[in-house]
Amino acid sequence: MSMDTDKLIYRAMTMADIPAIIAIEEEAFTGPWTAEAFTNELTNNMFAKYLVMEYQGEVFGYGGMWVIMDEAHITNIAVRSDLRGKGLGHLLLEQLQRTAVFFGAARMTLEVRVSNEIAQHLYRKYGFQPAGIRPRYYSDNDEDALIMWAELDTEQLKTGEEWN
Repeated sequence: MSMDTDKLIYRAMTMADIPAIIAIEEEAFTGPWTAEAFTNELTNNMFAKYLVMEYQGEVFGYGGMWVIMDEAHITNIAVRSDLRGKGLGHLLLEQLQRTAVFFGAARMTLEVRVSNEIAQHLYRKYGFQPAGIRPRYYSDNDEDALIMWAELDTEQLKTGEEWN
């Protein structure tokens, strides 16, 4: 599928997006979040900021984070499997960073499987650096997580766009 990435829309995730998000989640992760987990994030977590990437009305990716004070913690980020390798993950991560800055974050953190070198490579391109290990973090196979942190360029990432 070819798409004009200039026509991608980023918007706040809604409850109506959850079925599409679950489909992406299940193909992306061995321990996917449930619909209930996303519902809780959207309704009960004042720190949670979740967005979707859509094209022509169809959701192709999503990302979520918690923004607490001046720090943002990415909880999840994924793109539909048939569209991976087309730069959409880069665009989604950039939008998450812009959104984090919009809400006052100056730093961003995440955990990634130590075996997921593709994701680590992406994160390094956006300034993330290894900062430690969380032993046996992933419950599906007890794999360790690499903790990564990035300082956000708050001036460069300001867009003036409203959070919708």
